[in-house]
Amino acid sequence: MYLLNNYFIMRKSTISFLLIVCVLSLCHDTIYARSIKKRKVKKLFKRSQIVNDHFTGFALYDLDEHKMIYELNADKYFTPASNTKLFTFYTCLKMLGDSIPALRYQTRGDSLIFWGTGDPSFLHSDLKGVNGLNFLKNSNKQLFYSPGNYTGELFGAGWAWDDYNDYYQAEITALPVEDNVALLYADQDGNMQVRPNYLKRFLNADINYRPKQFKVKRDVISNNFVYPAGDIPVNYKQEIPWKTSLQLTMALLQDTLKKQVTLLQEPMTADAKTVYNTKADSVYRRMLQPSDNFIAEQLLLVCSSLKFSTLNTDSVINYSKAHFLNDLPDVPQWVDGSGLSRFNLFTPRDIVALLLKIQDEVKDENLLHSMMPIGGVAGTIKSAYKTDNGQPFVWAKTGSLSNNHNQSGYIVTRKGKRLAFAFMNNNFTRSTREIRDEMVRIMTYIHEEF
Repeated sequence: MYLLNNYFIMRKSTISFLLIVCVLSLCHDTIYARSIKKRKVKKLFKRSQIVNDHFTGFALYDLDEHKMIYELNADKYFTPASNTKLFTFYTCLKMLGDSIPALRYQTRGDSLIFWGTGDPSFLHSDLKGVNGLNFLKNSNKQLFYSPGNYTGELFGAGWAWDDYNDYYQAEITALPVEDNVALLYADQDGNMQVRPNYLKRFLNADINYRPKQFKVKRDVISNNFVYPAGDIPVNYKQEIPWKTSLQLTMALLQDTLKKQVTLLQEPMTADAKTVYNTKADSVYRRMLQPSDNFIAEQLLLVCSSLKFSTLNTDSVINYSKAHFLNDLPDVPQWVDGSGLSRFNLFTPRDIVALLLKIQDEVKDENLLHSMMPIGGVAGTIKSAYKTDNGQPFVWAKTGSLSNNHNQSGYIVTRKGKRLAFAFMNNNFTRSTREIRDEMVRIMTYIHEEF
């Protein structure tokens, strides 16, 4: 009996020991699954021929463990291109409410005086903000528009002047109308048309204009649009920024409202009321997903209009840097809202810190992800990434200028790790596609392996 009891005691002890070993083994696997090894990420970059032939910066941050996993030149300054829009996005989150102010106004007897806020959604081709328009249209008072509260230039600092004819470089104004961009297209009969229709008076065929490919070109200092004489290609479409002016703004307003608007030079009063237009989330989504430069620039003016009662990009950038971004690891050199300027300079670790701030401000991760470009689903990375069995795993803002291509945002791995990253490439001579594909390869590997 003694031997039998002793056998059961020994067997019980052996089983307990094995259980402890199993538990420790499981804990080790869990810990390993929760930790991404720095050396493994480092090896991805060390073995890449593409990212080693130009200036590359990278920062990868664990959102759950609150620690940086890997950095490569993360403290060096890079030209961010449209990653700049993340700074604009965060500033708007801090300064604007849930809707975008369309107009400021004051009534005096039988008169309604209004001022622009820079609202990009006002009659925008996609956002279609009409609250401000309907407010003016339904008013039974005499309308007076007071300009002059925008104190900047038509272009941002450091913009390329010869991009004036390209859709992505619309001029900046206090009261933009229909994106400040003309849509030119061929109608069913093969005739050239333009929207808004008011601009048709400036459209002319020119037998001496013979570009290699059919396109319309606007004069650099006027709204004279010329196109090659002859047949217009089927399904032709082109967007060209128009040359803004106070006279054109007034003409477009009156043409749209079908009522008279009179100019009045009057400073905005402190008690001016506000008419709100489009939901802010929709505007941010439109800015971030297709990377809309016009919206980004105008949104900074909207922020300025609320804080300073004037529309000035420098003022709101300086305010944001002093009050919202003063704890970033490195002092950002930030000059415009869109990233068209090469004067902008940010470090990868600054952008990661900014991504954490954005996430804390939005609070709802699903909402935040829905506003960002979505790999395999929407925006500028729709065709770059594939989904994982139909599920997106990366939400990131791209940024491209000649010889520069960047990507910054959020990624979730197959094991459930939530990460923020900034991946920056400057001064390469390869094709942008090669750089993009290598970025996608590395980020997809991180998703699949960690």
